[in-house]
Amino acid sequence: MIKVGDNLPATTLMEFSEVEGNGCSIGPNPVDVAKASAGKTIAIFALPGAFTPTCSAKHVPGYVENFSELKAAGVDEIWCVSVNDAFVMGAWARDQKTEGKVRMLGDGSAEFAKAAGLTLDLTARGMGVRSNRYSMLVKDGKVASLNVEGPGKFEVSDAATLLAQAKA
Repeated sequence: MIKVGDNLPATTLMEFSEVEGNGCSIGPNPVDVAKASAGKTIAIFALPGAFTPTCSAKHVPGYVENFSELKAAGVDEIWCVSVNDAFVMGAWARDQKTEGKVRMLGDGSAEFAKAAGLTLDLTARGMGVRSNRYSMLVKDGKVASLNVEGPGKFEVSDAATLLAQAKA
């Protein structure tokens, strides 16, 4: 499992763009994790799936609500990573009103989750291999803090916890 001091996995996530601009076309666009995190402080939180109960009711809304406080604490970007395709993440972004606050990044084949050693096998529940629920503060591509949830829990990966770590 990835740990504090490690570099983020050198993978590519996918992001759905609603508008064309800055060299990005409408639709799914690749996000090279190493390039996108270089020189930035990023609050990353990951979860098992888009539109799932805890993720939609608590996890994403907490980061949207704490956007300004996280920015004030030195966070450049907030990323939500889930084992879903970019189209699903784009629809979820619209539903959760994350535009301009949280980048909704799809890890469609769980490559990022696998490389980080943070997978969750939900095959028995019909969901396949997913991402575990966690949050991490990343500085210049390196993990500065990591908060991994226990099975079925939502206690340490919330926005308030990561905000306190960003302020420390």
